[in-house]
Amino acid sequence: MRSSNRRAGAAGGQANRKSKEGDSHPDRDAQFAYINTQVAVALAEQQPAISVDTKKKELVGDFRNNGREYRPQGDPEEVRVHDFLIKELGRAIPYGVYDLAANSGWVSVGVDHDTAAFAVNSIRQWWLKVGRARYPDATRLLITADGGGSNGSRVRLWKCELQKLANELGIDIVVSHLPPGTSKWNKIEHRLFSFISQNWRAKPLVSYRVIIELISATTTKTGLTVRCELDTGQYPSGIVVSDQDMAAINIKRAEFHGEWNYTISPNTYPPNCALIC
Repeated sequence: MRSSNRRAGAAGGQANRKSKEGDSHPDRDAQFAYINTQVAVALAEQQPAISVDTKKKELVGDFRNNGREYRPQGDPEEVRVHDFLIKELGRAIPYGVYDLAANSGWVSVGVDHDTAAFAVNSIRQWWLKVGRARYPDATRLLITADGGGSNGSRVRLWKCELQKLANELGIDIVVSHLPPGTSKWNKIEHRLFSFISQNWRAKPLVSYRVIIELISATTTKTGLTVRCELDTGQYPSGIVVSDQDMAAINIKRAEFHGEWNYTISPNTYPPNCALIC
């Protein structure tokens, strides 16, 4: 009887463990192969190729941050017991751009909403501050992104804002989305965001200035460099992009999964959607 109780006890009292990703798309591997080919071609032709995503939103203030940091024995840094939003400080929304060829990152820290307009403006700022000087002869920009979130494959405003960007830059914008359920394989996650998290471990993110300084100070032995700026712009949620607006977007979908892979080229005239984006 005691042996039976021990076996029962060993089977109980366990916490949940995240291990199920759900059913994978049948073309998952083929899409990864397609993306890898797109990136390889872009790099061989010295065209810019970037991986983009929103990092986890962070409460600003003296909150506990996971990890351990060296401090004198018995002198831990005191932080709040409960993680409740401090309205005067708000949340930080880090949106990252990782340059695959240069092993460098750009992070815009937003203060409003994580919308497609914010995402594309982060890409715009990377291009204006870094990209155009690094790639003066660029004729296209390759973007690899998750299938969901503010840069999702089904987000109309994402495509509308990319059309504006293509018009401004005068180059094609080529987009390839990762297949559903594979966001952890996005290169920006393990080449940029993971190192930012390591760099600020156990450090309370008490202000936007501290957040920007910690992100900017992120480096690796392989030569990663990161630039970071605060984006105080307002990005209202709930903007509706109409069918008419979508029709004005100069988009060409790839033969293979055109919902994931497409090119947005500059318009010869301002699209209607520019009025609302």
